[in-house]
Amino acid sequence: MLAVLSACTVDEMPEPVVSDVVRIAVPAGSQSSSPNLAVGPDGTVVLGWLEADGPGHALKFSVLTDSVWGNARSVARGEHWFVNWADFPSVVPISATLWAAHWLVSQAAGGYAYDISVALSADSGQSWSEPVMPHRDGTATEHGFVSLYPREAGVGLVWLDGRNMVNEPGDDIAASGMTLRAATLSPDLMLSDEVLVDGLICDCCQTDVALTSEGPVAIYRDRTAGEIRDIYVSKNVGNRWQDVRAVANDNWEIPGCPVNGPVIGAQEKTVAVAWFTAANSVPRVQVGFSDDAARTFAKPIDVARGETLGRVGIAMLSEGQIAVSWLRKTATKSAEVCVRRVSVDGQLGPVHVISTGHDVSSFSVPQMVRTGDALVFAWTDQIDGVNRVMSARISIDSLR
Repeated sequence: MLAVLSACTVDEMPEPVVSDVVRIAVPAGSQSSSPNLAVGPDGTVVLGWLEADGPGHALKFSVLTDSVWGNARSVARGEHWFVNWADFPSVVPISATLWAAHWLVSQAAGGYAYDISVALSADSGQSWSEPVMPHRDGTATEHGFVSLYPREAGVGLVWLDGRNMVNEPGDDIAASGMTLRAATLSPDLMLSDEVLVDGLICDCCQTDVALTSEGPVAIYRDRTAGEIRDIYVSKNVGNRWQDVRAVANDNWEIPGCPVNGPVIGAQEKTVAVAWFTAANSVPRVQVGFSDDAARTFAKPIDVARGETLGRVGIAMLSEGQIAVSWLRKTATKSAEVCVRRVSVDGQLGPVHVISTGHDVSSFSVPQMVRTGDALVFAWTDQIDGVNRVMSARISIDSLR
């Protein structure tokens, strides 16, 4: 088990470094947003995003080749999609040929009543199946914040499911609160293994899944009856999601969802997670390490505090080191996408600025993945009042 570290403190944010960042042109049109980056088992890097398409929207994607984004291709188009900066779609290479994609469709009830649509491709994104819905409850409630990952010969899904919210609130908040559910989708679009993972969680924070040598680990923001909203994990072993457990006891008591989900990365049994908390009224980004496939975690390391907005990203580097990204609010009320190297022993590298924007809301949730000796980023920027997906890369060596 990892040695228990004292929580490292970042009393003052060091002056960020203007890094040797290389912009990568994205084949996205105007009014594009909601980027998502994914890396396949064979190293294929895919950028997915939403783009305005007549009266509706299209889910498009591009593949990175030699540090260049290829031509944009489409997964699906439609009207009445649910488009939101926090709950974004994805295009994920599950294997060399099997890919999966998801997007969200508003229900007639409107508001936050929407459904998940999932489509598969058997030819690496050249063509796509008709969509299927992984949830069968039929309630006019929220279903989203999906994580897709390789699961046996098919696709694993984890999502936030609000079916209990049709119940009248009472003394038992779990009877009418948000739940975390999971299922498996076979290549021939057959659903199986739908199961409740956690019966009460935070309403609208992103989920994430990483694959360890002992199976998938899901991470999310939990919710207790006392409104403590800390970060929890559950590991799938023997086709069963195990009892949930806290990564750290921040004891962040907050009566509403902070809309700020955690991220997770893994290499064999080494697991690293990053998350945002504002417990004790101190906003900060933290990291937790595990060397036993998420059974236990060392005490968290502070990566950033003070003017951080969270919206974190993570990438596994060399043994015992990771990269963590987050949004930082500046003195001029703009925002910066930042990244720094973090070691398991608590050592922190300099803070590098990837991009600066004038509108915090336009950034959505910045994305980061590793490919070879570089980190690739994607975010939404606002240019002359129009949202557009942007991308950049930075060499890992420059983070030292």
